[in-house]
Amino acid sequence: MRTLLFIALCMLPLLTYSEFNAGASVQEPTSGPEHQYYPIKKFVDGDTFWIDNGTEKGEKIRLIGIDAPESRNMFNIKKEAFGKESSDYVKQLLQGKKVRLEYDVDRTDRYGRTLAYVYLEDGTFLNAHMVQQGYAMVYTVPPNVKYAELFLKLQRKARENEAGLWGSYE
Repeated sequence: MRTLLFIALCMLPLLTYSEFNAGASVQEPTSGPEHQYYPIKKFVDGDTFWIDNGTEKGEKIRLIGIDAPESRNMFNIKKEAFGKESSDYVKQLLQGKKVRLEYDVDRTDRYGRTLAYVYLEDGTFLNAHMVQQGYAMVYTVPPNVKYAELFLKLQRKARENEAGLWGSYE
């Protein structure tokens, strides 16, 4: 009996992950007091911002699995169409909020930014939400592909619905 209970308890997290990963939900699969939330310190653009992690500088976060259009000219990177809208949207969404970070295989990128899946306190899965609303596109870089299928599914729906950057402009 103990063996069956142990197996059932071990399988529960896998079932929760599978249900979440297969669906089009943009809510986080689990929540609880063990998750730490960080206030937003400053914004960069639609897929990058800083959190206040208790250090003087803070921590620069890059959303895994998505790419938002560039909102400004920087170095050799040019401002892109819908970049300002994407940047403004994430700023409006996160202003005054706290976020929780989830990591994948690689925790940082070659620029030293922390790579994360981000959840708001209300459970909104920010990476997925940005794709679903058409404010970002899928951009997966192996080995960080945990939610790639979900993001692709959401992007297809956003394109079909002409959401955000997929809309027609005159």
